[in-house]
Amino acid sequence: MAIFSQNSAHAQVTALAAQRPVHASFAWLRRNARKIMDWQTELVAIPAPPFGEQARSQWLAARFTEAGLSDVHNDETGNVLATLAAAKLPAESSGPIVLLSAHIDTVFPSGTPLRPVVDETDGFLRLQAPGACDNAAGVVGLLAIAHALVQSKMELAVPLVFLGNVGEEGEGDLRGIRHLYGESTLAGRIAAHIVLDGAGCDSAVTQALGSRRFQVTVSGPGGHSFTDAGTPNPIAALAAALATLTRTPLPEEPRTTLNLGTIHGGTSVNSIPESATASIDFRSTSAEQLLRLEVALRRAAEDAVEESNALAAAAAAKSRGRLTLEIAKIGDRPAGALPADSPLLEALRAVDRHLTLKTDLRLGSTDANLPLSLGIPALSLGAGGEGGGAHTQAEWFSAKDRDIGLKRVLLLTLAMLKWAAQQ
Repeated sequence: MAIFSQNSAHAQVTALAAQRPVHASFAWLRRNARKIMDWQTELVAIPAPPFGEQARSQWLAARFTEAGLSDVHNDETGNVLATLAAAKLPAESSGPIVLLSAHIDTVFPSGTPLRPVVDETDGFLRLQAPGACDNAAGVVGLLAIAHALVQSKMELAVPLVFLGNVGEEGEGDLRGIRHLYGESTLAGRIAAHIVLDGAGCDSAVTQALGSRRFQVTVSGPGGHSFTDAGTPNPIAALAAALATLTRTPLPEEPRTTLNLGTIHGGTSVNSIPESATASIDFRSTSAEQLLRLEVALRRAAEDAVEESNALAAAAAAKSRGRLTLEIAKIGDRPAGALPADSPLLEALRAVDRHLTLKTDLRLGSTDANLPLSLGIPALSLGAGGEGGGAHTQAEWFSAKDRDIGLKRVLLLTLAMLKWAAQQ
């Protein structure tokens, strides 16, 4: 890949910012603060629990069509895609594209009360509702950029694809992005991927925190606590396995964590349970550490079940059967990092310099994990504004500084479109 220097990146961003259509795009963003907040208010009133994003997907498809984008469609997973074509390329071109995405799902389960409230605080519009910031802010940022570019008649060097994807939160396990990179014909064409997630204009996630999640189930015949005493106990075996796992040493660098999230099983205090289940979460910036912890989990669980069965066999007259073990992987987010000399990072620094911003580079778990693990230039940004209370019903978003955040996104996107055309 051709990598421009910081000086040339700044020169390109300065030249882009001087173009009349870019001025018109900025003006559209400034004039339409109320419209953008209206979209955001509509969006948060539509439920989007994990695996239940269909209504939001339909809403966003309609908004993409209203914006004047082409090829608006949903894929098999519920992702909604649309394209702003390049000015001088045929529609059937198979060349590079730039992807701008935001996830449409939320962490809130079906039935969560959604009662958006909009008011004005210190002269800025403020929205309170579950998901107001994460990720309604990102989704309407996507829409705002689309409208600004279409209305300004900006001519693009390569196509810009807009994606509202499903499955970013929790057990969604990046399924929307996985499908795009694994099944879509666009996958091999993505030159750069910019993710809009939440609020803010002072940070970017450039290092992907990897995670693996497992559900461990130990099953057995169960029975009465007194008359069937000696029958192997799934809870006891599972507890022994988890106790062993928690003694696994964890390195300080790369930072690696282990969490026992849930454990449940059994019927009553005087019953030998028929099953016990636990969920475990491993996180690290290192794929090797995640693999090491997976091996430790499997060894601890297998040893605990084997020991329980051996004890039961020694008391064969009282035992009614054996324990069995099932370990299911319920989440796998790959680790990765944007290289220090990436053209995307150089372009971001140039945009910051032009807008007199300073970006703090961070570690996180976002939709950018997957492209980063594949070596594709990617990062996750806030879409401007301020927010708080994420993942709670008191979540809020303020439109203060939304304008500068969206300018940052727009200039970065245009810089990467120009770069992609040179590849």
